[in-house]
Amino acid sequence: MRSRPSHPAHRLSSPSVQTDETAHVSPRTASVSRNVSRKIKSSITGTRAPPRHRHRTRQQNPGPMATAGEDSAAELLLRAAALVPLERYALAALLLASAFLYRFLELHVLGDLLRGLRGGRVALTYHPDSQVYHRVAAKCRSLHGRYLATPWLASPHLQTLFLGIWGRPPSVTYRRQLYTVRDGGTIALDWLLASDSEAADGSSCDGTISSDDSTPIVVVVPGLTSDSTAAYVKHLVFSMASNGWNVVVGNHRGLGGISITSDCFYNGGWTEDIREVVNYLHQKYPEAPLFTVGTSLGANILVKYLGEEGGSTPVAGAASICSPWDLLVTSRFISRKLVQRCYDKALAIGLKGYAKLHQPVLSRLANWEAITSSRSTREFDHHATCVVAKYETVDTFYRKCSCANYIGNVSVPLLCISALDDPLCTREAIPWDECRANKNIVLATTPNGGHLGFFQGLTAGRLWWVEPVSEFFSALHDSPCMHRQKTQEHGLQSPLESSIDKGPYVNLMEDGMVAAVTNEDTNIHESLDKHKQIVSEMEGSDGRVNVQQNGITSVSQDESHSAVKNTSGTEDNEPSAQGPVGSQEQREELSTDKIRDAIAPVKKSINQLIRSQGRSVWWLAYIAVVTSWPLLGTLGFFLYRKKFRNSSPAKRLLRG
Repeated sequence: MRSRPSHPAHRLSSPSVQTDETAHVSPRTASVSRNVSRKIKSSITGTRAPPRHRHRTRQQNPGPMATAGEDSAAELLLRAAALVPLERYALAALLLASAFLYRFLELHVLGDLLRGLRGGRVALTYHPDSQVYHRVAAKCRSLHGRYLATPWLASPHLQTLFLGIWGRPPSVTYRRQLYTVRDGGTIALDWLLASDSEAADGSSCDGTISSDDSTPIVVVVPGLTSDSTAAYVKHLVFSMASNGWNVVVGNHRGLGGISITSDCFYNGGWTEDIREVVNYLHQKYPEAPLFTVGTSLGANILVKYLGEEGGSTPVAGAASICSPWDLLVTSRFISRKLVQRCYDKALAIGLKGYAKLHQPVLSRLANWEAITSSRSTREFDHHATCVVAKYETVDTFYRKCSCANYIGNVSVPLLCISALDDPLCTREAIPWDECRANKNIVLATTPNGGHLGFFQGLTAGRLWWVEPVSEFFSALHDSPCMHRQKTQEHGLQSPLESSIDKGPYVNLMEDGMVAAVTNEDTNIHESLDKHKQIVSEMEGSDGRVNVQQNGITSVSQDESHSAVKNTSGTEDNEPSAQGPVGSQEQREELSTDKIRDAIAPVKKSINQLIRSQGRSVWWLAYIAVVTSWPLLGTLGFFLYRKKFRNSSPAKRLLRG
């Protein structure tokens, strides 16, 4: 029989039928989604899904609602993700990459914008009673202002990378002078005179400096594997020469196109080269004040040299730019993070390139295969620096060569500039308290700047730290705080001091031989001089002429013998100037002086003991007698017992 179709009105009026149909919509949708997912899986795996029977009972497929629910959620999520345009995905990826790079490169563009593009304030650390600050640094406008980095270089890594790759240095033409040090090494001195910058304007220039020229000279010490061609060196040299100062760059050994001519290589604590260069320039141009600037590792060498010399250095003023301060802390810092390890590898590549330039010499002194396989600066120092410079370990080398150990003895006005975001020389190594305790040091720190970067302006054509160095030296040159070399030699000795540090003093002997004079020989000669002076005053004899060279006076062997003969009084052929009475009085005075000289140390010790104990000398003498009398009495009894037995009181006691 043919079923009669239901009336539409009857369908609308039947809510039960509508509910049943609505209930069956979800399983159908689930089955469709399952079919789609199976087709997708089969297309991916390359296999064909088995045919599905239409007529299934609920007993054959238990729990279809749970599976349909799970598949539908994943499918709906994929469908929703597919509805999002690809441009929005690209925008989200760009935002995530920007946030990562902003954090990784340590950008500070937003911080500069929030500060109104005014830059970070320069923080100064100094002693409250420092005359160097009040009379010199207080006049430097750049030290009391702010530093704003170039907007498109607002990152310490970008500044450091840009300085190493390009740096936009000015055009500089040097005049080269080769200087040979005492151990046979060769140093290239590259000069840029104030007259050279004037000659660039059209005036004439002869390119020489007279010995009586009073124009200040600035000695520049470059950083690790850097020479006079580095961009930051040219910025500094050009600025100082434009201000009317003569500038000389003291290149390290083996750099600047010069071969190694000795078995000595420079390192972070090698101060002998700068010591010889400074002394040479001071002797050749005694009227010209000497100023020194050290950059990066050269700053560590410079500050260490100033601490070793103390007040005996002829340097009038100095500046330290981005110094590592503590080499051990810096070495651990550059091996800590990923970006710092990149710097470490870059420095190791530069050191290996420097080693390859001098392979014939270095391969003879150290293990060349180990040097070429070094992947960090620490490994290079272990295989090369410690072997050539004879250090036990790398940590020993870092500790002994760190300039932070010598800051307390710096007697020269010193300006130190460091960036707190320096990617190589960490702020953790800055000796804040030591710089604050020394009245000769002014420490300037900026929030940004990178390592030797400090680029300024939209075109990054200037380095900020060059300006405060120029202002500091100009103000120091016009002030009474400029350091003057002491005439007497300072007593501090460097831990790295070797036999070559001793001055080339010679003594001319009777047989014409030239012998080196040590400190012991000097003391002997001084005692002989005093002895001869006393004898000449007593006997009135005319001694022979002493030979003097390099400030060391020597006495010949015959003079000492004649002095001994005169004191013994065996010679009668020379008449006395005052007669027997005068000679007797002089002998008494001589004996009195000897007694005073013998008593003087005892008096000094007693006075020190009185000051330390706070008691009178009589009380101390009483304590000494009481405590030592039993021992001294027993000792005296055994020494003088024979005399005691022979004396009359002793005999009476024995008889009684």
